[in-house]
Amino acid sequence: MAVTTSAGPAPGRTQGRRRLIIVGLVILAALGFLVFRGLGNATLYFRTADEAVAQRHTLADKRFRIEGTVVAGSVHEAGNGTDFNIESKGVVVPVQQQGSPPELFKPGIPVVLEGHFSGEGNTFASDRIMVKHSEDYVAQHPDRVTTVPSTVPVP
Repeated sequence: MAVTTSAGPAPGRTQGRRRLIIVGLVILAALGFLVFRGLGNATLYFRTADEAVAQRHTLADKRFRIEGTVVAGSVHEAGNGTDFNIESKGVVVPVQQQGSPPELFKPGIPVVLEGHFSGEGNTFASDRIMVKHSEDYVAQHPDRVTTVPSTVPVP
């Protein structure tokens, strides 16, 4: 008399494969989350001061970046930060910066600020200043810049 058995996978093999699939899905979900968060931060575009004021009601108190030129004569230290105005296309936005501005910060330069509008007016509450700079120094003083620094140490 012949005995027939079902040809299914062994119970230990099925559990191992199931665990591997679950671990793979967890890792894939974690990587997806990290990519989503990273791209979310990278896509925080800036608006010029005039665009931001025009979109004031849409922006409300959401965090965003604003760009403008620091208005001469408007920079004043204020307690734990600095107050100043930025301007773009004739639109002036008062800024309350928390913390110290970077060394390159001065009137007349373009800056990008991170923060949000505060209160009912157009005052921008900033906690980060990024100074925009150019390569004008080389064009104005070509004799002072003669070599490019090497990244490989010379023995």
